[in-house]
Amino acid sequence: MRTLLTLTSLLFSTSLLLVGQGMQLTLLPLRATTNGLSDFLIGVSASAYFLGFVAGCLLIPRIIAKVGHIRSFAVLTALMISAILTLEMLDGWLPWLTLRFLTGAVICGLYTVIESWLNDQTSADSRGQVLAIYTFIILASMAIGQMLINVGSADSSTPFTLAAIFMALAIVPVGLTSRLAPAPLKATRFRFNLLYRRSRAAFAGTVLSGLIVGSFWALGAVFARRYGSSTADVTWFMTAGIAGGALFQYPIGWLSDRIDRRFVMVFLSIAAVATSAAVALTVTHELHLLAVFLFGAVTMPLYAISLATAADNSSAEEFVEIGTSVLLLNALGAASAPILLGQLMSLFDATALFWSFAALSTLFSVYLAVQTRDKGQVVTSKDHVPFSAAAPEIAPTGLGIDPRGPDEAASDLQPVDYVGIDEYHPSAPEPAPELETQAQDPQADEASVGPVQQ
Repeated sequence: MRTLLTLTSLLFSTSLLLVGQGMQLTLLPLRATTNGLSDFLIGVSASAYFLGFVAGCLLIPRIIAKVGHIRSFAVLTALMISAILTLEMLDGWLPWLTLRFLTGAVICGLYTVIESWLNDQTSADSRGQVLAIYTFIILASMAIGQMLINVGSADSSTPFTLAAIFMALAIVPVGLTSRLAPAPLKATRFRFNLLYRRSRAAFAGTVLSGLIVGSFWALGAVFARRYGSSTADVTWFMTAGIAGGALFQYPIGWLSDRIDRRFVMVFLSIAAVATSAAVALTVTHELHLLAVFLFGAVTMPLYAISLATAADNSSAEEFVEIGTSVLLLNALGAASAPILLGQLMSLFDATALFWSFAALSTLFSVYLAVQTRDKGQVVTSKDHVPFSAAAPEIAPTGLGIDPRGPDEAASDLQPVDYVGIDEYHPSAPEPAPELETQAQDPQADEASVGPVQQ
């Protein structure tokens, strides 16, 4: 409980940020439809967003290491707000691709700031609790964001402005915190071939999660718009899917701790076939939202189950690298599918989206069923690493909060004292008397301020 109290301002900022993030993820496809962009171009813009997320995982930690966490959070949030408001004003496809790539990179950077801070302030015995609360905040805030879209029409500026306001407010709790900021980040490392060697089932489950869940975020609002009469229908559609994933993640995780996780993944992929078909078949039926809820319940936990399966087959020292591979592979899957599925929606019908989900799930369920016959990768339930909630919306630094990682992950980061508005300095002894005398001279003090050091 004491750890959570020290993280209150950061978690509050996270919730505000993700309310705005949840709004923009649904608003942008809706606005693109209003602007006359084809389903194919909407899919391409979504792919640009996920490619930006991958780029952010690889590049933005270097920026954070140079200027510090608080400055990075403020700058990245300002860029995110500017991109969203600019997207609201533009309707050309090329600016959309560019700005959606930028939003993907920036949101990944914001996740990186948040998660490295959580990791630094979390002790080994509270990592699981903090991760669970963080995952709950992600899902709950994004669901709240869906409902707030209804404050105005998607073709007006009102919901975009409200999303920007929530993101701007997220700067306040972090900007006013007196807590220590974390030390510079380590470079992101990943090896897809290592993940494949450790668990082919986890590799396949990760790809399937990216293909389906990423496309749901990218094109789900477009699908719902075709068969709904109002923006409220779209927001209820998206909320139903998120709620299903949030509510069923722990029950499915509890089950996976007690049987071979590969059988759980086979069950989820087969259930995804049935629920995807149900969503496509019930577009005009009163049970449609129930079908969407069940679809989210069986597809959104796939990422967490894949990560847990990978953890079972790797050592604690490999977990962060393996987990980063799972995260980036999921993002690459999310970047590749919307291009093709958006084109299928344009050529045939919007229900082609969920029929494609059913086809992909059928293919992967067969592959995963074959993997269950491989005795070389069997991990008995008594040897399972305990399941922990996880969402693909995190950045690689979030894996440091996971209790399945090495115990020394958090201790690798040494806190940095926050000195003032303009400068960060590593923790150091008290200055010598002559330096204190020199600092009393305003001109000398001004001259002594150099580049920011971490």
